[in-house]
Amino acid sequence: MCLSLAALAAAPPKRAVITRPVADMLSKPSHDADVVSQAICSTTVDLLAKRGGWVQLRTPDDYTGWVEKKALRALRGKSYPATQKVAQIESLRAHIYRDPSVTKHAPLATIPFEARLEVVREGTGDEKPGDDERWIEVRLPGGAAGWVQRGDVSLDVKTLEIPELVELSRRFLGLPYTWGGSSALGYDCSGFTQMLCRRGGVNIPRDAQPQADWSGMTKVERTGLQPGDLLYFGASADKITHTGFYLGGGQFIHATTNTHPVIQISRLDDAPWTELLVACRRWKK
Repeated sequence: MCLSLAALAAAPPKRAVITRPVADMLSKPSHDADVVSQAICSTTVDLLAKRGGWVQLRTPDDYTGWVEKKALRALRGKSYPATQKVAQIESLRAHIYRDPSVTKHAPLATIPFEARLEVVREGTGDEKPGDDERWIEVRLPGGAAGWVQRGDVSLDVKTLEIPELVELSRRFLGLPYTWGGSSALGYDCSGFTQMLCRRGGVNIPRDAQPQADWSGMTKVERTGLQPGDLLYFGASADKITHTGFYLGGGQFIHATTNTHPVIQISRLDDAPWTELLVACRRWKK
């Protein structure tokens, strides 16, 4: 059965890039549907279906959901970032400005941690000898030009070792727990552990139960825990509902709604965690 030319023209392109700072991925093409995950600015996604002003997409971690069509830009064979030099946001959030100045205009956008931007050039061209080239000109995924401060980004992102991941994790303390959250605007428990492992060079599954069941994990006894191990909580090993990142010394960091709905540090020996711990895992670097 052949599709009409009109149907082919109406079909969504195969790949697109997220243009919003953070795009909620919903279970259905409706604002009334629940959030299942998020895709941050600059993420390249596969497009699966279209319904009205909504597009069903798949993120690089193989997660699917519905996003408003206006939250992305079709790539049509191209890629983003298209330049060899890329600026990755390393601050929890970074302002992008219209001009290389923090005072002339309000920011064009505020982009979260880990977003990757095309570098147009380093410096404004007006620097004097000895200046540190504070500004970097970038092209945003939507096509607009902008400027970001060098202190907010890295041009050479490195895989982090466990002590560095422990240090990184503490930067997020106090950020709000967000159901389905996968960004520095707010993580859920598995989005947070997934991010930490990704910065350690390993792409683990998105949700807690698939993480614990993943073939890339090694089972660890509670008595043998080391910093960087992942902890899984629930009614049983087959009914995991929560995860955290072990810091050492009996402490772990996690995004939770327990007591205070923020990323926080808890003690493994304290209730309710000591009763709910059902699995410990070490991911393979």
